[in-house]
Amino acid sequence: CGRGPGGCRGGRTDMALRCAASLAARRQPRGPRREGTVRWSSAAKASAVKINEKASREKILTLESMNPQVKAVEYAVRGPIVLKAGEIEKELRKGIKKPFTEVIKANIGDAHAMGQRPITFLRQVVALCTYPNLLDSPSFPEDAKKRARRILQGCGGNSLGSYTASQGINCIREDVASYIERRDGGVPADPDNIYLTTGASDGISAILKILISGGGKSRTGVMIPIPQYPLYSAAISELDAIQVNYYLDEENCWALNVNELRRALNEAKAYCNPKVLCIINPGNPTGQVQNRKCIEDVIHFAWEEKLFLLADEVYQDNVYSEGCQFHSFKKILYEMGPEYYNNVELASFHSTSKGYMGECGYRGGYMEVINLHPEIKGQLVKLLSVRLCPPVSGQAAMDIVVNPPVPGEESYAQFIKEKESVLNNLAKKAKLTEDMFNKIPGVHCNPLQGAMYAFPRIFIPSKAIEEAKAHKMAPDMFYCMKLLEETGICVVPGSGFGQREGTYHFRMTILPPVEKLKILLEKVKDFHIKFLEKYA
Repeated sequence: CGRGPGGCRGGRTDMALRCAASLAARRQPRGPRREGTVRWSSAAKASAVKINEKASREKILTLESMNPQVKAVEYAVRGPIVLKAGEIEKELRKGIKKPFTEVIKANIGDAHAMGQRPITFLRQVVALCTYPNLLDSPSFPEDAKKRARRILQGCGGNSLGSYTASQGINCIREDVASYIERRDGGVPADPDNIYLTTGASDGISAILKILISGGGKSRTGVMIPIPQYPLYSAAISELDAIQVNYYLDEENCWALNVNELRRALNEAKAYCNPKVLCIINPGNPTGQVQNRKCIEDVIHFAWEEKLFLLADEVYQDNVYSEGCQFHSFKKILYEMGPEYYNNVELASFHSTSKGYMGECGYRGGYMEVINLHPEIKGQLVKLLSVRLCPPVSGQAAMDIVVNPPVPGEESYAQFIKEKESVLNNLAKKAKLTEDMFNKIPGVHCNPLQGAMYAFPRIFIPSKAIEEAKAHKMAPDMFYCMKLLEETGICVVPGSGFGQREGTYHFRMTILPPVEKLKILLEKVKDFHIKFLEKYA
């Protein structure tokens, strides 16, 4: 082959044998050859074995040598049960018979995958930005064209394909600041405090990165709600920080109690330096909406204990229960007076992925960070510049969330109709889910005040718990795996979000269309009753 033993690539035995045979053949006298046969000399075989041994040397990267912090990361929303659901889908496509015809992935808040229609205006503006030739088309409304032109003027070369500033396109950050001021009744917002991000997750991870420091007992502790969204525990593991759990009150509709915050903080001081407090409002997976008094108490606690506040507010449009209202931490902080507003460090997060938009795939988001030390501000921009900039199409989508059509504009009527249709539908599905779960013996579901998930508590008999242990599974993982295998419904066990010892839950999205959601809930009901009968 002209390469010699060192030139064989890929470590494949057949290639190695051919190369070695070729070399050996050149060194031996030629005799008559029989058609269709290849003779391997002992020299060729020995040479091939040596090549193969070199090719299969020990890997540099193994489970033992990899970054232990990455190995410690767990993300239940896309964990083992979702992998199993993928395997079952493949089997169904191959024609393997199951007691169901499809897998219903109720594990994740992916609105469009569940059949929700995109908001027309948002897609029109992003389409115009992506393909500016459409700006001449009469098929697109003028208010969409106006926004697209403004966004493109903020892009290098008037193209969505160019890099932007690491903090994001300036005119979009201005629109975000204006949106926050409108939302919060005139509370001032500075575009310089706005950072466009790759979904909210990117912003949360960046802030945690810059906050975590120290070693031993001075290592940064991060207080997170239990149950929590697994992004937080995953980021804390990856950054080798200390997770400090505070428990939401399930008996009181998953309320946040400041006495519980104080307990968690005081206990954590013995082994770490708690300096970050994370709040998810409305809650994920629990769906509670915090009232004004609760938010005031949390802000006072953060001020008193010198904690950096992280307010995850991506579900701010998703509030359904009567008497519940979304209050931003920024607004309440401002209204508590200058002693608080000028001192409490607060990062708030929003996204295109939830709300009425459900545009998960664009990965659009922003964070507003206030009261940051000026020198730290430069460090944050430096950290964000390592990833150059967030996806520019996601930035454009975020702009439409904060700068939608207004009364008097051509697209306003259709936009409002679509927005209200999505939110009214979600409110109906929230109530339907709560009511149907609470009719199942051994299941209790708190009111779904907001967000887009149910987190029902399920009774698991001791016999089932023993069988779960025998399979080396958490009891609720065992339950959810059985539910998947028998009904095709994929939900996430509560152990992936955290829960009080001895309690079991699962998280399920309420996003499927109403008729499919009814079928899904009926299937869960039938499964649960059979499960109780089997393991009673």
